[in-house]
Amino acid sequence: MGSIEHTDYRDQARDELICHVPDGATKVLDVGCSRGGFGYALKSRRDVEVWGVEPNPEAAAVAAQRLDHVINDFFGPGNPLPEAYFDLITFNDSLEHMPDPVRILDYCRSRLRPGGQINCCVPNVRHIDNLEHLLLERDWHYDEQGIRDKTHLRFFTEKSVADLFRASGYTVKQLVGINEDWWRSGKWLRRLAFRLFPELTRDMRCIQVLVIAELPKA
Repeated sequence: MGSIEHTDYRDQARDELICHVPDGATKVLDVGCSRGGFGYALKSRRDVEVWGVEPNPEAAAVAAQRLDHVINDFFGPGNPLPEAYFDLITFNDSLEHMPDPVRILDYCRSRLRPGGQINCCVPNVRHIDNLEHLLLERDWHYDEQGIRDKTHLRFFTEKSVADLFRASGYTVKQLVGINEDWWRSGKWLRRLAFRLFPELTRDMRCIQVLVIAELPKA
């Protein structure tokens, strides 16, 4: 693999997600791997085989220099991926770009080994910034990136993404808030609400939600 500088968000190592990769995972599939930043960082820290699927040809070409195998295509049936092979499949802010998450999760069942795991990080539509945008500004506009990224096809809350995985036959082992961002100077009303209603506001603190789900062995 060549040495390639990390230059923008497509190259981020995502340390906040790498720490949730199980110790026993030696064969990993990163769906929507972009330039392979996540897998490249993972390989630099562990003895692990990383595959990637990426539809953007320029990003896939870069990822191919970093990862063990890269498929330049949209993820789904028809990809030349081995059956019952992977210990872990990761969706690092990619599932929300897919028109049919149910079909995607069903396909993953055939690529995971029994007892294999999916780590899926999605934007949290209940993040306080987004709720204030809706309630106080009474608006919804799309952005170049972030929760209201104009390329997002699906929007999730902590509950809805967990329900999606359970309905698809997975066991949800853990839900983790990723990138906590709510405590800001000048936001005194927000800070008061979070102090007075900690349980009500618990899932409003983080920009993303990580679902850790397991494929049952039988």
